Amino acid sequence: MKDGPKDCLFCGIISGATPAEVVWRTPDSIAFLDHRPLFPGHILLIPTRHVVTLADLPAAEVGPLFQAAQRLERAVETALDAEGTFIAINNIVSQSVLHLHVHIVPRRKGDGLKGFFWPRHKYESDEHLRGIAEKIRAALA
Repeated sequence: MKDGPKDCLFCGIISGATPAEVVWRTPDSIAFLDHRPLFPGHILLIPTRHVVTLADLPAAEVGPLFQAAQRLERAVETALDAEGTFIAINNIVSQSVLHLHVHIVPRRKGDGLKGFFWPRHKYESDEHLRGIAEKIRAALA
């Protein structure tokens, strides 16, 4: 564990103080089965450094974390004969543990995961669409 608060559930898993079914471990990341899975094989991949959001993860650690996610999603598909996977990160909103975690969920056509997705909201107009795009481009500048 690297600089994690004592009350962080995931830092407890990293240190071994909190039990979890670990399926992957490197010095920089650990993956374990979610205790409330969407489907069996639902994995949480976390950095061993305590950070809350993806934006908090140092740039040099983003690539290795996603390379681990790539390897894990292949393993989940193979191990569970899944047709695909769903990969997701919540940042603050709907983030049940305030420690960055990547959900790797096995998927099959017709598995009923539709309720997991949010309602879509169309742009009011082409001008609205362009205005939103411009705000994002300005924030990137």
